[in-house]
Amino acid sequence: MIVKDEFLSKLRRYFRLNLYEVKIWAALLSRGVSTAGELSDIADVPRSRSYDVLESLEKKGFVIMKLGKPIKYIAVPPNEVVDRVKKNVKNEADEAIKRLETLKDTEILDELNTLHTQGVEIVEPSDLAGSMKGRQNLYNHLELTIRNAEETVTIMTTSQGLIRKIEGLKPVFEQLKKRGVKIRISAPLTPDTAKVEKDMEGVAEVRHTDSKARFVIVDSKELIFMVLNDDEVHPTYDVGIWVNTPFFAGALEELFELAWKEMKKPEAAIKTKK
Repeated sequence: MIVKDEFLSKLRRYFRLNLYEVKIWAALLSRGVSTAGELSDIADVPRSRSYDVLESLEKKGFVIMKLGKPIKYIAVPPNEVVDRVKKNVKNEADEAIKRLETLKDTEILDELNTLHTQGVEIVEPSDLAGSMKGRQNLYNHLELTIRNAEETVTIMTTSQGLIRKIEGLKPVFEQLKKRGVKIRISAPLTPDTAKVEKDMEGVAEVRHTDSKARFVIVDSKELIFMVLNDDEVHPTYDVGIWVNTPFFAGALEELFELAWKEMKKPEAAIKTKK
């Protein structure tokens, strides 16, 4: 049996199999029905391992053991295998979620939080910083940081950044508003941003700016700033820096406060453009 390594690698990734499993499975698919010994020779898998591998594949729903002697194995149609794998993955994910949910009510989480709190107390301020590469990673950390806000969230972004943040973080903003957190967002407002501006009415105050910058300040303590122009970089290569620095974040908040007073509200910005 000649099967390219690249193809076997893809099968391993998609179906979550080890190398021996994917070799035996591919060999059985090419035969339809076969014995463990025959599959061992075809797939170049040690005979001492072929029975264990076939037993594992049977449990996962890839093969069926045929009654009779010698013992033979039948390949399950690939379409059926895909459905079975999907079901297994979903069941495993549901179980993992349940375990994590129950963790919230155990002493384990309390101990973890205690470890983290004690650890933070002895961390140097310069260590409370990090970088994120890729817009998805960046927004994951952005959501985590904003979600913990207690007093203020200040955002300066681009037109497309405004759309992305409101579409992705609106539920978080609404939760913060209920907790009394003050949210201010400045960005170049355009006809494309009109819908998301409306979505933020009563949740956050949005104003127009011609300046180009991308940063978020939380409680005048934590700062996340993006170092690249989102119009010129692919989302995969977007880069953000997170810093826990009340000294610098507070100073930047004061500068934003001065600029905020000069920024136009959406209605005024539209009239000016007309």
